[in-house]
Amino acid sequence: VQLQASGGGLVQAGGSLRLSCAWSGRTYNSADMGWFRQAQGNEREFVAAITRIGLQAYSDSVRGRFTISRDNAKNTMFLQMNSLKPEDTAVYYCAARRGQHYNSRLSADYGTWGQGTLVTVSS
Repeated sequence: VQLQASGGGLVQAGGSLRLSCAWSGRTYNSADMGWFRQAQGNEREFVAAITRIGLQAYSDSVRGRFTISRDNAKNTMFLQMNSLKPEDTAVYYCAARRGQHYNSRLSADYGTWGQGTLVTVSS
């Protein structure tokens, strides 16, 4: 597995979780990274992205509540999720693409995907 997502779980509304996406070696240190999610019965949707130099982008639904970051020294990307809502319930996937100078919100632009981690927010 090239990207390994972890950190999902069950949390009450208003709570927090931090997702991690780890990779081995320096393979993705120069890549742009992103988080997407897919709720049951829905299409996969963009959540957040970060370029190789740290430029961030967020969907309107999570802006102000979620924070994406990366630590290339630890070969890991994070998604800090605060003020979680039941509608945030989904399988969260991390993804990588060749480094560019801008973020992409399109899943088709990402060529490498992690296996997904389930986040469940109870009301």
